[in-house]
Amino acid sequence: MTANPTFTTAAAPIPQLDLAAQYAAIGAEVREAVDRVLASQHFVLGREGTALEQEIAALCQVPHGVALASGTDALILALRACGVRAGDEVILPPFTFVATGSAVSALNAKPVFADIRLDTYNIDPAEIERCVTPRTRAIIAVHLYGMAADMDPIVAFARSRNIPVIEDNAQAIGASYKARPTGSLGDAACLSFYPTKNLGAYGDAGMVVTKSAELRNHGQTEKYVSAEPGWNSRLDEIQAAILRVKLRHLAEWQRARQAHAAEYTKRLSKIPGVTTPAIPAGYDHVFHQYTIRVGNRDALHRALTEKKIGSAVYYPVPLHLQPLYASLGHKLGDFPNSEQAAREALSLPMFPELRIDQLERVVEVVAESQRNR
Repeated sequence: MTANPTFTTAAAPIPQLDLAAQYAAIGAEVREAVDRVLASQHFVLGREGTALEQEIAALCQVPHGVALASGTDALILALRACGVRAGDEVILPPFTFVATGSAVSALNAKPVFADIRLDTYNIDPAEIERCVTPRTRAIIAVHLYGMAADMDPIVAFARSRNIPVIEDNAQAIGASYKARPTGSLGDAACLSFYPTKNLGAYGDAGMVVTKSAELRNHGQTEKYVSAEPGWNSRLDEIQAAILRVKLRHLAEWQRARQAHAAEYTKRLSKIPGVTTPAIPAGYDHVFHQYTIRVGNRDALHRALTEKKIGSAVYYPVPLHLQPLYASLGHKLGDFPNSEQAAREALSLPMFPELRIDQLERVVEVVAESQRNR
């Protein structure tokens, strides 16, 4: 008897992210690129890295890119390049991955939190002004989940106070804000190429893009001559070559993510109690994550897991309530929008290869969970 293909597909697990499906499509290109590097025997600061820097800078419409070992290094070096030193203050949202804050802490500077807008999950420009003190040396605007923060008022205010603005663009490469690409909106922007990102390496990798050159390579101004203490953070040629392969597919993958997001929103917006992602006019969301908000988030998370459907909570504990920042003296209620997002946000399966039957199963479980509340 022939097996029922519909039943087999329906029973199969649905991952939150499927990198194996991506590799199945581009594996031959990746292997060719890696073989090219191995044949060259040039592994650091070679032609692949230089080409990647130029290609990412062009995508972000800025003159310079500096490829680094990780997105966290990109944040640290961008902060240093903007003049942040021990004892300085840096404004950032509390609803973000901890690396945004730990980069500030790595320089012995103090993170100062400004709450988010609940509809976009990004820093609220209106909250920034109340955070500024004479010790403020930078503002980090995080483009969370794949959509830009509201940069015009942030940059305008920062310019009025002569404060540099750094974009944490780890999740939004390829996105745009009022027809301008993320990465071009502040004084510097930090990218992460962690494997799970929309443009992911096969290991850690990152980049700073900027309108001016950045410091790296132990602070050397020429070989074996250092002007100041530096930081060894260089992207190797193998990762650069892999990223260049993937970069050729990024626009296609972005269109697929956006199509999946539109289908999710069309279906999920009909379900009571589900808040789907908001996309203000003039924003181009690239959906690193498709994140909904529901009052019964943890129950829905469990229900999806029971049905072998991946989902993820980004992020369950906002930075101001992390043990790392207990010394800052914050308490529950200090940043209510970030705290509500931390309670309610759930990211559903999102990857370019997601099939419509998989998406339908996700929506069915969400609907069932909401009916059973």
